[in-house]
Amino acid sequence: MILYPAIDLKDGQCVRLFKGVMDQATVFSDDPAAQARAFAAQGAEWLHLVDLNGAFAGKPVNADAVDSILATVDIPCQLGGGIRDMATIEAWLAKGLRRVILGTVAVENPDLVRQAARAFPGQIAVGIDARAGRVATKGWAEETDVQVTDLARAFEDAGVAAIIYTDIDRDGAMQGPNVAATAALARATTIPVIASGGVSSLADLIALRDCGTPLNGAISGRALYDGKLDLAEALKTLKP
Repeated sequence: MILYPAIDLKDGQCVRLFKGVMDQATVFSDDPAAQARAFAAQGAEWLHLVDLNGAFAGKPVNADAVDSILATVDIPCQLGGGIRDMATIEAWLAKGLRRVILGTVAVENPDLVRQAARAFPGQIAVGIDARAGRVATKGWAEETDVQVTDLARAFEDAGVAAIIYTDIDRDGAMQGPNVAATAALARATTIPVIASGGVSSLADLIALRDCGTPLNGAISGRALYDGKLDLAEALKTLKP
């Protein structure tokens, strides 16, 4: 199981939100590239990047910060937030991103997800962010009636590389991940699932690893910044 350190970008800084609320952001670094280098130096195999402003604006906003990260680390990076058309997907992949994450458009324009997955095999992920099992879009600001498992199953034959499942009420709250819901989603789809939201300790990672169905990985942000989770120790523990 891969551990993806998270770098959430707001106004060019590394932040963490509390339950997805933009005005409840804690700034952890004003140098995203330096933070990326630190994670890479500790042995991270991937980085998970989020353009928070972009998720609300519907277009890239923190491109300069992402560019600086891509220029400074050699490990693969995935990015979500504000990626809602093929031109933006193509542009990011051309810049060296290994994978782009499509969230809002997965609900509003699922054909774009399928088109992108065909055009860029292995490089398109679907971000499913939910409260109480229902998908939220546009930076988690709008809730829908779409069920998590229904959305995931809609892309079974699309060639999607991964589903990144975030329980919004756990995100940044340091209360542990929603292991049961994540495992249920992983059992409901053949697409690899990455857990996000609430991973705050080594015990949380072990619980996800041992949830009874294989997960591709888990994303952690605040716990790494706060020192509640030691990256090197976590990576060692998760090694097969």
